[in-house]
Amino acid sequence: MRLYAAIDLHSNNSVLVVIDAKDKVVYEKRNPNDLQTILAQLKPHKKNIQAIAVESTYNRY
Repeated sequence: MRLYAAIDLHSNNSVLVVIDAKDKVVYEKRNPNDLQTILAQLKPHKKNIQAIAVESTYNRY
């Protein structure tokens, strides 16, 4: 099964989403910005993930 992951990076947390090729959400969770935590969440899907996108922007209000 082909999976795709996306990480929406915020200042103190990240939202991690894994979807399949038909856009069905397989996993979704807000995590602290800790590399080991994020890697642990991705690990069960590792062999099927085709790509990971990270979205982060800097906005000054």
